[in-house]
Amino acid sequence: MNLNQNHFELFGLPRQFSVDAVALDARYRELQREVHPDRFATASDAERRLSMQMATQVNEAYRTLKAALPRARYLLELAGVDAAAETNTAMPADFLMEQMDWREGLEEAGRLGDACGLIRMDIELKRDMDVAYATLAGQFERSEMAAAAGTVRKLMFLTRLNEEIADARDNVNPLSDTAGKN
Repeated sequence: MNLNQNHFELFGLPRQFSVDAVALDARYRELQREVHPDRFATASDAERRLSMQMATQVNEAYRTLKAALPRARYLLELAGVDAAAETNTAMPADFLMEQMDWREGLEEAGRLGDACGLIRMDIELKRDMDVAYATLAGQFERSEMAAAAGTVRKLMFLTRLNEEIADARDNVNPLSDTAGKN
């Protein structure tokens, strides 16, 4: 294991958006066995520090490659493309309008305690996210990195919205549903 390897090299996986989850999990377990700090408990201070650094790298790489959005951001980073998610919030007008509609619907459903409405929103949003992830996979396959960066920014918006819907669902009592009363 080399501390200078990128995450894909570390796990012996091709540098692509689609990842073999079974191979990723198996390699993670192998690497953990190799570098786990407990194996180096009686080693020198330098070896223990190196083990800790390697274990940290393995864990970070695994978390990045396991989840689609961090993996996409990492692929863009490796390609020298900054998704600039924090500073580049320019989005197509239709997407921004759709976001406003989502947020208004979320606010209303939360205010009314509409558990069914929140469930419908959750299902619809996840369908939109699935479409966006499929689009992203195609963009990576065709090496359309600028387009992929735009899709990553969209997915970041959608992911935040998905978290807000989940929070709203957690705060609504399904027995007080008002969906049928509107």
